[in-house]
Amino acid sequence: MMPDSWNWEEIINIILLAMLIVMAIGIVRLRNLFAVVMLASIFSLIMASVFTLLDAVDVAFTEAAVGAGISTILALGTLALIDNRREKIPDRFHFTPLLVSLATGAALLWAMEELPVVGDPSAPAQVHVGPAYIARTPEEIDVPNIVTAVLASYRGFDTLGEVTVIFTAGIGVMYLLGVMPVIGARRRRRRDGDGPL
Repeated sequence: MMPDSWNWEEIINIILLAMLIVMAIGIVRLRNLFAVVMLASIFSLIMASVFTLLDAVDVAFTEAAVGAGISTILALGTLALIDNRREKIPDRFHFTPLLVSLATGAALLWAMEELPVVGDPSAPAQVHVGPAYIARTPEEIDVPNIVTAVLASYRGFDTLGEVTVIFTAGIGVMYLLGVMPVIGARRRRRRDGDGPL
């Protein structure tokens, strides 16, 4: 029997976090690109579940649609166009990406020192428009997550614009994936002298 002090939500969060860690290790360690794409898609679905548990349904929808949906389709489409589906093992270790990552992390940690403390009542987010949204959301929108209420209702047109941009970009990439093999075949025919110049 489990102790009474254990909370089911905490247990689920720990299980999801453990699954995320396993997926991340698998993505880094595997050389099969198809398996990496599938693990990345599963990672996005687990993150969507985490966002849902945090009552951020709008972010969960975006993660599921973009992370697990569109990104997976684009990656699989790219894998279909290449010959080698295994990651090339580098001959030597490159220090430049590691240095860039460490420098970026150090800059972010340095910038975090200037951020207000979490829950500080004098923080800019707490004294300007935030209190108005907190007071009006339960009456006007009746959604438990205020971020979801802001994105889906108060800023609905802005969210619609963002979705339109993402949709247009996805259509453009799918068009390029469909057209590029045809263009490549025409260029090969012209180069070999089999087709019209």
